[in-house]
Amino acid sequence: MAPRYHLKLSSILLAMASFTNLTFSAPTGTASAAPPSSLLGYNAANKVINEDTDDISYTLVPGQTDTAVIGAFLDFNNQAHPQPIRGSKGGTDPGPRTEEYDILNPDKLAPPGTDHGGVSNAQWPMGLSHMKLGLGRAGWSRQQNVDNIPAATEMAGVDMRLEEGAYRELHWHKAAEWSYVLNGSVRVEAVNEEGQTFVDDLNAGDVWFFPPGVPHSLQGLKGGVEFLLVFDDGSFSEDNTFLASEVFAHNPKEILSKNFDLPLSAWDNIPAGELFIFPGTKASADISTQNVVGSAGLVPTAQSYTYHLSQKANDHETAGGSVKVIDPTIFPIASKFSAAVVTVKPGALREIHWHTTSDEWNFFVAGSARIGIYAAQGNARTFDYHAGDTGYIPKAMTHYVENVGKDDVVFIEVLQADHFSDISVGQWVGLTPPQIVMDTLNLTNSTVSQFKKEKQYIVPGSVVA
Repeated sequence: MAPRYHLKLSSILLAMASFTNLTFSAPTGTASAAPPSSLLGYNAANKVINEDTDDISYTLVPGQTDTAVIGAFLDFNNQAHPQPIRGSKGGTDPGPRTEEYDILNPDKLAPPGTDHGGVSNAQWPMGLSHMKLGLGRAGWSRQQNVDNIPAATEMAGVDMRLEEGAYRELHWHKAAEWSYVLNGSVRVEAVNEEGQTFVDDLNAGDVWFFPPGVPHSLQGLKGGVEFLLVFDDGSFSEDNTFLASEVFAHNPKEILSKNFDLPLSAWDNIPAGELFIFPGTKASADISTQNVVGSAGLVPTAQSYTYHLSQKANDHETAGGSVKVIDPTIFPIASKFSAAVVTVKPGALREIHWHTTSDEWNFFVAGSARIGIYAAQGNARTFDYHAGDTGYIPKAMTHYVENVGKDDVVFIEVLQADHFSDISVGQWVGLTPPQIVMDTLNLTNSTVSQFKKEKQYIVPGSVVA
């Protein structure tokens, strides 16, 4: 039998009383006792230490002392310690800060006085996107979607590079794919649901389109290629692509053998999973060697998946730049993609406009620009862009694109529309009865009489004080 122990209540109480009288010292190397109460709240012993935080060496750049609503572009390049000052507004910023951000985004550091309220983010540099690397140094991709521009619900973009001979493996998407070749040359191949085949070679400035579900492959030609992909789904991700390698890897070999009437050994060396981008046998210079044709023949020319936009003349030429349009009226397979390649000369402006039925997705190919967006209810904001940046403007919001650099700005604006169109603010007020405009905007007749009745597209950069 287990022994029994008996404790008197008086003994227990005596032990507890002794425990409460014990004191403990903090072990060596641990935190000491609580700080004195004089550190909590006001105490006359806590003296103020005045620092001269205004002792900053800086120079205000041209336009920075103008009235804020003039809103001229502020060039902080080669300026030490640019400051958030615009006219009589703002103040100094001693840091901490990373001034390179301020130089790239002067309209965030010192916004025009016309900016007001809140506008959803409309800018994302592809250079800040995660780079997905291909196998064997064959290429890479990076993307923009709603994760970094939450307002971009209708379209997403991918920037992709293929070295010579590299493949973007056989694949298809749930979303439609519209592409613009940025540099180099590429071979595209596809098979549609009728069993019709298609193959073509494209150069910089050309376009392709694949409807949802159409399987296709891409291969870099001599010198490699880089291209822009635009999808009609703002949540699109390259990671959600359907891949040939995974189709074969994730079907039982017994099923593959039945499907293709081949022995099990035929599948011994298939890839275990995604290839994504990988090096391959360089494409033959003779494209006919890859022009495989079945009983259904070729994709009809009228439904071709490519358009050689690089060889098309500009639709609009002005003193300030040019506009080249591609839309379903000339590229019918891309029934809901309309786009323009826009060149804006230094100081010039893609005139203030809006789109009635579609959001606008942008990619900046060259130069530096800013876009001012008016979003109704008094909300307006200005964003800065550089080569490699993407932009997004929801439908009905007015916007302009101003070249703020020394080189031409080249950008692509993409719409989800059956033809490319916009409403020009200049043409709108030019075609509205003058008295209505004068009464509404408190303008003189001499001013209103100079409004133009035709769209200007790109206006030159001269401003008269």
